[in-house]
Amino acid sequence: MKTAIATTSAPAAIGPYSQGIRAGDFIFCSGQTGLDPATGILREGLEAQTEQVLDNLAAVLAAAGASFDDVVKTTIFLVDMADFQTVNALYGKRFSGILPARTTVAAKALPKGGLVEIDMVAYVPQHAAE
Repeated sequence: MKTAIATTSAPAAIGPYSQGIRAGDFIFCSGQTGLDPATGILREGLEAQTEQVLDNLAAVLAAAGASFDDVVKTTIFLVDMADFQTVNALYGKRFSGILPARTTVAAKALPKGGLVEIDMVAYVPQHAAE
């Protein structure tokens, strides 16, 4: 069984997809860019976009009863791998304890001209979320 996760605290989907899906004990968060959910406008600069991406993902996770502590896998997409250290530092501040598995890849371009996009998978047993 799967259910859609939606929140107004993160940007609405800009295509035929859900902000997140709960499937059993897993929560799959669609990739988020640095769009401000209040304005729909991409934040200026790498650091601001990265912080917004992480805020957006936190909102989707929260809507599913989860947090960064529950994340088991992330994928980071960067337009420029020279941005790796900056994104890595901001990303690292959001996690503690057992860190999720992660992949970082270069992307030729991202939606709306974004510089960074991140998706996440969290594990939250359904009985724990109730």
